[in-house]
Amino acid sequence: MQSQIIMQAAVSGLLLGFIYSLVAVGMALIWGVMGFVNFAHADFMMLSMYAGYWMYALWNIDPVFSFPVVAILMFLTGVVTYRTIIRRVVESSILVQLFVGFGLMISFRGIAQFLWSPDYRTIPESIISGRLEVFGLFLGIPQVLAGLGAVLFDVLLYWFIQKTQTGRMLRAVAEDRVAASLMGIDSERMNGLAWGIAVACAGAAGGLMISYYYVYPDVGAIFGVMALIIVSMAGFGNILGTLVTASLCGVVVSLGGVFINPAFKFAVVFLFYLAVMVIRRSSE
Repeated sequence: MQSQIIMQAAVSGLLLGFIYSLVAVGMALIWGVMGFVNFAHADFMMLSMYAGYWMYALWNIDPVFSFPVVAILMFLTGVVTYRTIIRRVVESSILVQLFVGFGLMISFRGIAQFLWSPDYRTIPESIISGRLEVFGLFLGIPQVLAGLGAVLFDVLLYWFIQKTQTGRMLRAVAEDRVAASLMGIDSERMNGLAWGIAVACAGAAGGLMISYYYVYPDVGAIFGVMALIIVSMAGFGNILGTLVTASLCGVVVSLGGVFINPAFKFAVVFLFYLAVMVIRRSSE
Protein backbone atom coordinates (compact mmCIF):
# COMPACT_ATOMS: atom_id res chain seq x y z
CA MET A 1 0.00 0.00 0.00
CA GLN A 2 1.40 3.36 -0.96
CA SER A 3 2.50 5.63 1.85
CA GLN A 4 0.84 8.58 0.10
CA ILE A 5 -2.57 6.91 0.40
CA ILE A 6 -1.98 6.33 4.10
CA MET A 7 -0.93 9.94 4.63
CA GLN A 8 -3.94 11.17 2.66
CA ALA A 9 -6.27 9.10 4.84
CA ALA A 10 -4.53 10.19 8.06
CA VAL A 11 -4.79 13.90 7.24
CA SER A 12 -8.42 13.54 6.17
CA GLY A 13 -9.15 11.68 9.40
CA LEU A 14 -7.42 14.39 11.42
CA LEU A 15 -9.61 17.08 9.87
CA LEU A 16 -12.71 14.99 10.59
CA GLY A 17 -11.46 14.46 14.14
CA PHE A 18 -11.40 18.22 14.65
CA ILE A 19 -15.12 18.29 13.85
CA TYR A 20 -15.71 15.41 16.26
CA SER A 21 -13.94 17.44 18.94
CA LEU A 22 -16.26 20.42 18.52
CA VAL A 23 -19.33 18.20 18.91
CA ALA A 24 -17.78 16.29 21.82
CA VAL A 25 -16.63 19.36 23.74
CA GLY A 26 -20.22 20.60 23.97
CA MET A 27 -21.37 17.24 25.31
CA ALA A 28 -18.48 17.29 27.79
CA LEU A 29 -19.49 20.76 29.01
CA ILE A 30 -23.09 19.70 29.76
CA TRP A 31 -21.91 16.47 31.32
CA GLY A 32 -19.31 18.24 33.46
CA VAL A 33 -21.52 21.11 34.68
CA MET A 34 -24.71 19.22 35.51
CA GLY A 35 -24.01 15.52 34.98
CA PHE A 36 -26.58 15.26 32.18
CA VAL A 37 -25.94 12.77 29.38
CA ASN A 38 -27.42 14.53 26.36
CA PHE A 39 -28.22 11.87 23.77
CA ALA A 40 -29.78 14.57 21.56
CA HIS A 41 -26.60 16.65 21.42
CA ALA A 42 -25.56 15.70 17.88
CA ASP A 43 -29.12 16.20 16.67
CA PHE A 44 -28.73 19.90 17.40
CA MET A 45 -25.90 19.69 14.87
CA MET A 46 -28.38 18.15 12.43
CA LEU A 47 -30.79 21.05 12.98
CA SER A 48 -27.99 23.55 12.39
CA MET A 49 -27.09 21.83 9.13
CA TYR A 50 -30.68 22.11 7.95
CA ALA A 51 -30.69 25.78 8.98
CA GLY A 52 -27.57 26.40 6.88
CA TYR A 53 -28.98 24.41 3.99
CA TRP A 54 -32.29 26.28 3.91
CA MET A 55 -30.57 29.65 4.18
CA TYR A 56 -28.72 28.70 1.01
CA ALA A 57 -31.71 27.10 -0.76
CA LEU A 58 -34.20 29.89 0.01
CA TRP A 59 -32.08 33.03 0.16
CA ASN A 60 -28.84 31.94 -1.53
CA ILE A 61 -26.81 32.75 1.58
CA ASP A 62 -23.49 30.93 1.38
CA PRO A 63 -22.52 28.80 4.41
CA VAL A 64 -19.54 31.09 4.99
CA PHE A 65 -21.98 33.90 5.82
CA SER A 66 -24.77 31.83 7.40
CA PHE A 67 -22.38 30.06 9.78
CA PRO A 68 -22.29 32.76 12.53
CA VAL A 69 -26.06 33.21 12.30
CA VAL A 70 -26.55 29.45 12.70
CA ALA A 71 -24.24 29.36 15.74
CA ILE A 72 -26.15 32.18 17.44
CA LEU A 73 -29.51 30.56 16.65
CA MET A 74 -28.32 27.29 18.15
CA PHE A 75 -27.10 29.08 21.30
CA LEU A 76 -30.59 30.49 21.77
CA THR A 77 -32.09 27.07 20.99
CA GLY A 78 -29.93 25.50 23.69
CA VAL A 79 -30.98 28.07 26.30
CA VAL A 80 -34.67 27.66 25.42
CA THR A 81 -34.37 23.86 25.51
CA TYR A 82 -32.87 24.01 28.97
CA ARG A 83 -35.45 26.45 30.35
CA THR A 84 -38.47 24.66 28.91
CA ILE A 85 -37.48 21.00 29.30
CA ILE A 86 -34.15 20.16 30.89
CA ARG A 87 -34.37 22.17 34.10
CA ARG A 88 -37.49 20.23 35.05
CA VAL A 89 -35.52 16.97 35.19
CA VAL A 90 -31.98 18.10 36.03
CA GLU A 91 -32.46 17.06 39.67
CA SER A 92 -34.15 13.80 38.74
CA SER A 93 -32.57 10.37 38.62
CA ILE A 94 -30.10 9.45 35.90
CA LEU A 95 -32.71 7.12 34.38
CA VAL A 96 -35.18 9.99 33.92
CA GLN A 97 -32.47 12.16 32.38
CA LEU A 98 -31.51 9.42 29.95
CA PHE A 99 -35.11 8.97 28.84
CA VAL A 100 -35.55 12.73 28.36
CA GLY A 101 -32.37 12.97 26.29
CA PHE A 102 -33.38 9.95 24.24
CA GLY A 103 -36.87 11.41 23.76
CA LEU A 104 -35.41 14.68 22.49
CA MET A 105 -33.24 12.77 20.04
CA ILE A 106 -36.18 10.78 18.64
CA SER A 107 -38.36 13.91 18.50
CA PHE A 108 -35.80 15.99 16.60
CA ARG A 109 -35.22 13.25 14.05
CA GLY A 110 -38.93 12.59 13.62
CA ILE A 111 -39.72 16.29 13.19
CA ALA A 112 -36.90 16.68 10.66
CA GLN A 113 -38.11 13.68 8.68
CA PHE A 114 -41.70 14.95 8.76
CA LEU A 115 -40.80 18.47 7.66
CA TRP A 116 -38.01 17.80 5.18
CA SER A 117 -38.30 14.09 4.26
CA PRO A 118 -35.48 11.56 4.70
CA ASP A 119 -33.82 12.64 1.45
CA TYR A 120 -30.12 13.49 1.41
CA ARG A 121 -29.43 17.14 0.64
CA THR A 122 -26.21 18.96 -0.17
CA ILE A 123 -25.17 22.45 -1.09
CA PRO A 124 -24.03 22.16 -4.73
CA GLU A 125 -21.27 24.74 -4.59
CA SER A 126 -19.90 27.15 -2.02
CA ILE A 127 -17.54 30.07 -2.48
CA ILE A 128 -14.89 27.99 -0.69
CA SER A 129 -15.16 25.01 -3.05
CA GLY A 130 -12.00 23.51 -4.49
CA ARG A 131 -8.95 21.72 -3.17
CA LEU A 132 -5.36 22.32 -2.18
CA GLU A 133 -2.26 20.29 -2.94
CA VAL A 134 0.17 20.17 -0.03
CA PHE A 135 3.26 17.94 -0.32
CA GLY A 136 1.45 15.72 -2.79
CA LEU A 137 -1.70 15.44 -0.66
CA PHE A 138 -5.01 16.73 -2.00
CA LEU A 139 -7.18 18.41 0.61
CA GLY A 140 -10.62 19.88 0.07
CA ILE A 141 -10.69 23.56 1.00
CA PRO A 142 -14.06 23.23 2.81
CA GLN A 143 -12.70 20.35 4.91
CA VAL A 144 -9.54 22.27 5.78
CA LEU A 145 -11.41 25.42 6.75
CA ALA A 146 -13.98 23.43 8.73
CA GLY A 147 -11.27 21.57 10.63
CA LEU A 148 -9.31 24.74 11.40
CA GLY A 149 -12.53 26.51 12.39
CA ALA A 150 -13.37 23.69 14.80
CA VAL A 151 -9.94 23.93 16.42
CA LEU A 152 -10.36 27.70 16.73
CA PHE A 153 -13.69 27.21 18.48
CA ASP A 154 -12.13 24.66 20.85
CA VAL A 155 -9.33 27.08 21.72
CA LEU A 156 -11.75 29.96 22.25
CA LEU A 157 -13.93 27.80 24.50
CA TYR A 158 -10.87 26.70 26.48
CA TRP A 159 -9.86 30.34 26.94
CA PHE A 160 -13.40 31.27 27.99
CA ILE A 161 -13.63 28.48 30.56
CA GLN A 162 -10.15 28.98 31.99
CA LYS A 163 -9.59 32.75 31.82
CA THR A 164 -12.90 34.56 32.22
CA GLN A 165 -14.96 35.21 35.33
CA THR A 166 -17.99 33.49 33.83
CA GLY A 167 -15.88 30.49 32.91
CA ARG A 168 -14.61 30.22 36.48
CA MET A 169 -18.21 30.33 37.68
CA LEU A 170 -19.07 27.46 35.35
CA ARG A 171 -16.14 25.47 36.71
CA ALA A 172 -17.23 26.23 40.25
CA VAL A 173 -20.73 24.89 39.59
CA ALA A 174 -19.24 21.79 37.98
CA GLU A 175 -16.95 21.26 40.99
CA ASP A 176 -19.49 21.77 43.79
CA ARG A 177 -22.94 23.13 43.06
CA VAL A 178 -23.83 23.73 46.73
CA ALA A 179 -20.61 25.57 47.53
CA ALA A 180 -21.00 27.66 44.37
CA SER A 181 -24.51 28.65 45.43
CA LEU A 182 -23.23 29.67 48.87
CA MET A 183 -20.70 31.93 47.12
CA GLY A 184 -23.52 33.72 45.29
CA ILE A 185 -23.29 31.95 41.93
CA ASP A 186 -26.63 31.40 40.23
CA SER A 187 -26.44 27.70 39.35
CA GLU A 188 -29.62 27.88 37.30
CA ARG A 189 -28.17 30.63 35.14
CA MET A 190 -24.93 28.71 34.72
CA ASN A 191 -26.84 25.60 33.64
CA GLY A 192 -28.68 27.56 30.96
CA LEU A 193 -25.43 29.16 29.80
CA ALA A 194 -23.73 25.75 29.63
CA TRP A 195 -26.55 24.39 27.49
CA GLY A 196 -26.44 27.43 25.22
CA ILE A 197 -22.67 27.18 24.70
CA ALA A 198 -22.77 23.41 24.24
CA VAL A 199 -25.54 23.53 21.63
CA ALA A 200 -23.76 26.45 19.92
CA CYS A 201 -20.68 24.21 19.61
CA ALA A 202 -22.78 21.51 17.95
CA GLY A 203 -24.36 24.19 15.77
CA ALA A 204 -20.96 25.55 14.80
CA ALA A 205 -19.86 22.04 13.81
CA GLY A 206 -22.93 21.67 11.59
CA GLY A 207 -22.45 25.13 10.12
CA LEU A 208 -18.85 24.35 9.28
CA MET A 209 -19.71 21.01 7.67
CA ILE A 210 -22.71 21.96 5.54
CA SER A 211 -20.50 23.28 2.73
CA TYR A 212 -19.26 19.73 1.95
CA TYR A 213 -21.23 17.18 3.98
CA TYR A 214 -24.69 15.83 3.17
CA VAL A 215 -27.58 16.48 5.55
CA TYR A 216 -30.50 14.20 6.40
CA PRO A 217 -32.50 13.55 9.61
CA ASP A 218 -30.12 10.89 11.00
CA VAL A 219 -26.88 12.66 10.12
CA GLY A 220 -26.12 13.26 13.80
CA ALA A 221 -26.32 9.59 14.79
CA ILE A 222 -22.68 8.62 14.29
CA PHE A 223 -21.45 12.00 15.52
CA GLY A 224 -23.37 11.51 18.76
CA VAL A 225 -21.88 8.07 19.31
CA MET A 226 -18.38 9.35 18.52
CA ALA A 227 -18.84 12.31 20.88
CA LEU A 228 -19.89 9.98 23.70
CA ILE A 229 -16.87 7.76 23.11
CA ILE A 230 -14.49 10.71 22.98
CA VAL A 231 -15.85 12.30 26.17
CA SER A 232 -15.66 8.96 27.99
CA MET A 233 -12.00 8.56 27.06
CA ALA A 234 -10.92 12.19 27.48
CA GLY A 235 -12.74 12.92 30.72
CA PHE A 236 -15.55 15.31 31.56
CA GLY A 237 -14.76 18.98 31.00
CA ASN A 238 -11.28 18.28 29.61
CA ILE A 239 -11.33 20.47 26.50
CA LEU A 240 -7.75 19.95 25.36
CA GLY A 241 -7.98 16.23 26.10
CA THR A 242 -11.18 16.10 24.06
CA LEU A 243 -9.42 17.76 21.11
CA VAL A 244 -6.51 15.31 21.23
CA THR A 245 -8.73 12.26 21.70
CA ALA A 246 -11.10 13.32 18.92
CA SER A 247 -8.19 13.89 16.54
CA LEU A 248 -6.86 10.42 17.31
CA CYS A 249 -10.30 8.85 16.81
CA GLY A 250 -10.69 10.60 13.47
CA VAL A 251 -7.37 9.20 12.29
CA VAL A 252 -8.25 5.71 13.56
CA VAL A 253 -11.59 5.79 11.70
CA SER A 254 -9.99 6.96 8.47
CA LEU A 255 -7.10 4.48 8.56
CA GLY A 256 -9.49 1.70 9.52
CA GLY A 257 -11.33 2.31 6.27
CA VAL A 258 -8.03 2.05 4.36
CA PHE A 259 -6.52 -1.00 6.02
CA ILE A 260 -9.67 -3.04 6.68
CA ASN A 261 -12.84 -2.01 4.90
CA PRO A 262 -14.73 1.30 4.69
CA ALA A 263 -17.88 -0.51 5.85
CA PHE A 264 -16.19 -1.44 9.14
CA LYS A 265 -14.16 1.71 9.80
CA PHE A 266 -16.21 2.72 12.85
CA ALA A 267 -15.90 -0.79 14.29
CA VAL A 268 -12.16 -0.13 14.58
CA VAL A 269 -12.62 2.94 16.76
CA PHE A 270 -15.22 1.11 18.88
CA LEU A 271 -12.69 -1.65 19.53
CA PHE A 272 -10.09 1.00 20.31
CA TYR A 273 -12.49 2.56 22.84
CA LEU A 274 -13.19 -0.84 24.41
CA ALA A 275 -9.45 -1.52 24.77
CA VAL A 276 -8.85 1.87 26.40
CA MET A 277 -11.68 1.32 28.90
CA VAL A 278 -10.46 -2.18 29.79
CA ILE A 279 -6.88 -0.98 30.28
CA ARG A 280 -8.03 2.01 32.34
CA ARG A 281 -10.23 -0.20 34.50
CA SER A 282 -7.49 -2.76 35.11
CA SER A 283 -5.02 -0.05 36.14
CA GLU A 284 -7.29 1.40 38.82
